[in-house]
Amino acid sequence: MISKRLWHLLRLMRELWVRTVILAAMAVVAAALASVLSPLIPEDLAKSFGKDAALSVLNIIANSMLTVTTFSLTIMVSAYQWASSQSTPRAQRVLLEDTTTHTVLATFLGAFIFALLSIILLRAHLYGERAAVVVFGFTVGVVVMVVLAMLRWIEHLSRLGSMDDTLEQIEGRARDALEIRRDRPSLGARPMSAAHHIPAGGTKVRAGRGGYIQFIDTGAINACAETAEAEFYVTVLPGDHVTAGSALGYAIGGDADYHSKINAAIHIGDLRTPDQDPRFGLLVLSEIASRALSPGINDPGTAIDVAFRLERLLLDHARPGPTAREVRYPRVHSRVLTDAHLVRDAFGALCRDGAPLIEVAVRVQHALKELRERGAPEMAAAAEDMARSALAYGEALLPLDEEKEKLRQISGIPAEG
Repeated sequence: MISKRLWHLLRLMRELWVRTVILAAMAVVAAALASVLSPLIPEDLAKSFGKDAALSVLNIIANSMLTVTTFSLTIMVSAYQWASSQSTPRAQRVLLEDTTTHTVLATFLGAFIFALLSIILLRAHLYGERAAVVVFGFTVGVVVMVVLAMLRWIEHLSRLGSMDDTLEQIEGRARDALEIRRDRPSLGARPMSAAHHIPAGGTKVRAGRGGYIQFIDTGAINACAETAEAEFYVTVLPGDHVTAGSALGYAIGGDADYHSKINAAIHIGDLRTPDQDPRFGLLVLSEIASRALSPGINDPGTAIDVAFRLERLLLDHARPGPTAREVRYPRVHSRVLTDAHLVRDAFGALCRDGAPLIEVAVRVQHALKELRERGAPEMAAAAEDMARSALAYGEALLPLDEEKEKLRQISGIPAEG
């Protein structure tokens, strides 16, 4: 499990401005190395690749990169708005963290800032002819990066904002979160079932603000509990919505400082994120399928594709992880995300909205049948309950008796009575 500090760092690295600053820092590095390495530059090389050569290339980079960056940003915004209108607004949160797009745009903008700063330093006569050779070398490196970024950008533009790309990115983030939950069902803490009784004398640790639980640092909570010789029972899951003052869990022992540290280890934000919350990714995929089935879009093929992806995600999750039963943080007790939650979030809306279309209803029943036959007992039971609900929707909404009978045969659920 990663710590909250590392989680914040990883989220920070997904920001476009951070990558831009890193690339723009090359100008500062070039300025620092120019004076250090200038004595090593031969005189003949300084005459061939001096200030004039560097300035010529830097001017081209500065003039072109600003235009390319502006144009690329316009394409990115338009593509994401289109994808959001065709899928669901929640999909845009995942798309905005697309590392390929961020890297390409950061390369373009960073190259522009590098060129601009280098031109200023050269025009200010802060470099001699030999130092200018070092700047020229960095400039060649920037040109190579820009060319590679352009090739990557051209390939990426062919699918940016498309439904296939949107589904692929959301499925990938959902798979990452599901793998974490498969390997650590209780985030490394002691698992706590719904019927688990919290010991008497526990003190409520209340949320300092309202919002969604985005991250729970069970490692930090366990470290605090060891110091205070206490235990903590986490009663919320990532993705749960809490209000200010509502309970995050119960502390057994410890003082007010211990409670404050626990509060700091549970991050609450305004929006749901998929990092520790696999239900979010499943819900977004389900929303895309429901939107595709709306009269305004009328795209059952996308709903069928989503059903395939949901089936694949849940079957992969059904395989037990190598460390699923390992308890790394014995002083922390946490609720476990159940398979019933996952199946309901994945197929609940799709069973309802896809029921009037036989091709969608059949695909959903096939997916649920696979989960019943190949999933763990809990997932199989949840899939059977969902299959019964889907069948009830189908029998109520399908127009033809032949279609209702076909759906019942595929579901394998006998008629009642």
